[in-house]
Amino acid sequence: MEKIFVQTLLYDFYGELLTEHQKNIYEDVVLNDFSLSEIAEEKGISRQGVHDIVKRCNQTLTGYEEKLHLVEKFLSTKEKVNLINMLTKNKEELEESEVLRKIEDLSNEILAEL
Repeated sequence: MEKIFVQTLLYDFYGELLTEHQKNIYEDVVLNDFSLSEIAEEKGISRQGVHDIVKRCNQTLTGYEEKLHLVEKFLSTKEKVNLINMLTKNKEELEESEVLRKIEDLSNEILAEL
């Protein structure tokens, strides 16, 4: 996956666990696409300081994901829901009982992951 997309997902799920200072800087870099120099000037810290904070935030957010797997579960569930939608739209290609069985299997997988 694209790095920014992963960073955004991690921030969406775990961003509230960062300090306010970390959140502000991380949002400016990842979500607002500000340069390290712009943020450093605005916050009164060095460019290296901004870089270090972003790097630590990435490590922290990745650590939460390694322990909790919330983003992984979200993406898996989203994929399964998309498959269910595809099955319902293309049900003419399969017998109705086969479609229902596949939907039941997918929904059971989703429930098991929750």
